[in-house]
Amino acid sequence: MDLTAARLARISPSQTIAISTKARELKAAGKDIISLSAGEPDFDTPDSIKKAAIRAIEAGETKYTDVAGTPTLRRAIAERFRADSGLDYTWDEVIVANGGKQIIYNAMVATINPGDEAIIPAPCWVSYPDIVALAEGTPVIVPCSAENGFKLQPAELEAAITPRTKWLLLNSPNNPTGAAYSLEEMRGLCDVLLCHPDVWILTDDIYNKLVYDGFRAPTVVEVEPRLRDRTVTMNGVSKAYAMTGWRIGYSAAPVQMTRAMNKLQGQSTSGPGSVSQAAAVEALTGPQDFIGTMVSAYQARRDLVVGMLNEAKGLHCAVPEGAFYVFPSLVGCLGKTSAGGTLIDTDEAFVTALLDEEGVAAVHGSAFMFAGHFRISYATDTASLKEACLRIQRFCAALR
Repeated sequence: MDLTAARLARISPSQTIAISTKARELKAAGKDIISLSAGEPDFDTPDSIKKAAIRAIEAGETKYTDVAGTPTLRRAIAERFRADSGLDYTWDEVIVANGGKQIIYNAMVATINPGDEAIIPAPCWVSYPDIVALAEGTPVIVPCSAENGFKLQPAELEAAITPRTKWLLLNSPNNPTGAAYSLEEMRGLCDVLLCHPDVWILTDDIYNKLVYDGFRAPTVVEVEPRLRDRTVTMNGVSKAYAMTGWRIGYSAAPVQMTRAMNKLQGQSTSGPGSVSQAAAVEALTGPQDFIGTMVSAYQARRDLVVGMLNEAKGLHCAVPEGAFYVFPSLVGCLGKTSAGGTLIDTDEAFVTALLDEEGVAAVHGSAFMFAGHFRISYATDTASLKEACLRIQRFCAALR
């Protein structure tokens, strides 16, 4: 008798985590490794947030909370949605989870029946298809071309919708490309969705504060309030507030959906940590100027990395609107052999040889359902980024 359930065969271990783990192992073994594979800010959590957590500990706020999160935090989230995007949610429409990933998991598992389809524009975050598959749904991957800025086009969305479509998972700004939908582009998608009243939307806005050049990333319900009754608007404190380890994600949705997610969470993890929730209240209600400082640093890093990668032989890198990733094409490197003797016949072969030969960890595009590219996170210090890009240039120049 097999130990593991059949459902585990539907999913794969996270490839981004696997590459980050390998990079740490090589570094621990004494090798000179620059890891650009993890999607994690290198900034420290602001002091005001850390102090709020300390105060919560000293005040004895260390007990279980409501499964959906403390009323104080849920009210702060509702107000933050209102202040940032003009969204009108009540606190009982909000749920807090152990990171943004749990929000997505809760929504999919609570609603998907076998055979239901979820449309996922690609390139996409590695966990979307696996979460849908684990929920016994069918991921419908829609490739979004580089020529269209890696963004789903209204005609492509229309063509992907079938009578079995339950969800559209939309991530803007996007991981891994950094692409973000403008107001006009989002309007086009919303117009299609208005014609299909049975399709729900999960909008993953986790990077929506990390945008550059004066760009603003609108969210679905902001653009089209008529979609409110079938949209889950997801966000969290991990990226914009440099709080990845605090594990706080959240969403707002119609009460019926939030209750379903709460029911599932109540029989899995229950509520998030009380101290992390107290820290998140401070993040959402306290000073916000830290975000602007971080965004300015990220924009300078983005410009540096895009410029240096476009000087590398065989690479082409578009300029992203947001997040802290670039997603260059490596098509010009395929079919060649590295200085170490590796045939670069796939994007995975490229990143593997790059790590082995030059000590730079990146993630292959196939992990994001989009071959021929690779992802670099520029959420690290400028000196390391410069050195990593010089190594990438050297690696590409040596291909024969």
